[in-house]
Amino acid sequence: MLSTTLPLDADPRISVHRDLGDLLRALDERGAKSVYVDGGQVIRTFLRAGLIDALTITTVPVLIGSGVPLFGPLERDVPLRHVATRVLGAGVVQSTYAIEPVT
Repeated sequence: MLSTTLPLDADPRISVHRDLGDLLRALDERGAKSVYVDGGQVIRTFLRAGLIDALTITTVPVLIGSGVPLFGPLERDVPLRHVATRVLGAGVVQSTYAIEPVT
């Protein structure tokens, strides 16, 4: 887990890493080929490093009057290519996008 606020030793089942390089080394040592990335700041960190190849965005049909942006500010636009969309019920829609290379 990548976090700047969680205690490093709060739960022995969870490895908390403070920076991306440390996390990537740990994942490499474990032989990880694919990981689930969540949370706006963490997603931005992975996007900046070019480490995300697909995004799945789930939309729930509720308009929120105020709140935080989905990912927060990015340094550049991130071109996406639509891959698939499915309706999950109760108006919930999940769309998957491939990250396109920046030209």
